[in-house]
Amino acid sequence: MSNGFFQFKQFTVWHDRCAMKVGTDGVLLGAWASAEQVRRVLDVGCGSGLIGLMLAQRYPQAEVVGIEIDPEAADQAAENMAHSPWTERMRVVKGDFCDYHPAETFDLIVSNPPYFVDALRSPVGERSLARHAAGLNYESLFRKSHELLAEGGRVCVILPAEAVAHAVDAASRNQLFPDHKMCVYTKQGKPLRRVMLSFGTSIEPCQTTDLYLMNADGSYAASYRQLTAHFYLNL
Repeated sequence: MSNGFFQFKQFTVWHDRCAMKVGTDGVLLGAWASAEQVRRVLDVGCGSGLIGLMLAQRYPQAEVVGIEIDPEAADQAAENMAHSPWTERMRVVKGDFCDYHPAETFDLIVSNPPYFVDALRSPVGERSLARHAAGLNYESLFRKSHELLAEGGRVCVILPAEAVAHAVDAASRNQLFPDHKMCVYTKQGKPLRRVMLSFGTSIEPCQTTDLYLMNADGSYAASYRQLTAHFYLNL
């Protein structure tokens, strides 16, 4: 990462005007989130546009919409999309997700949501808005996602491990139920840090898998390499 941008195999993400920079969480979600017959994708709180760009690469027929409340981040996401190979089927909506009323539903809704519910707020206002549930809490995220989800669609998020129970409860109150859970560990023996969850509208057995980012010697794990192989230049 240098000069305010991150270079991937097929696109570049500039993030110098975004509160939240390109990071492992976003890359993991963009590489993992999935649904059947994806025609329309919505990235909630899209930031720099990273996750939407990854999904545009993975789903070559899909229309991808990012929604972002921070004007500077929204403008930068739009610029990143405009300079990508998929500009004709990507766009950014600048505004509040809770006030979003599109004409069509979405087959896949993704979000790397604000989650530091109990943490001290950042002194930087934009970063605080991007990372705290004061801006968009789990209840409102899942309520609106259920409203915008197409039949058979999926809502996929990445969360810190300590927030999973709270988020699952909020999702279930809004008729969204987990069907796939991926537990993300830095390496064997380390505590669980992140969890990726996929939600649908029917109650099904939830498949659980583990992902390790690194081997004991500090090299990248094969499963992490495989998941992100189509995106990172050097891994």
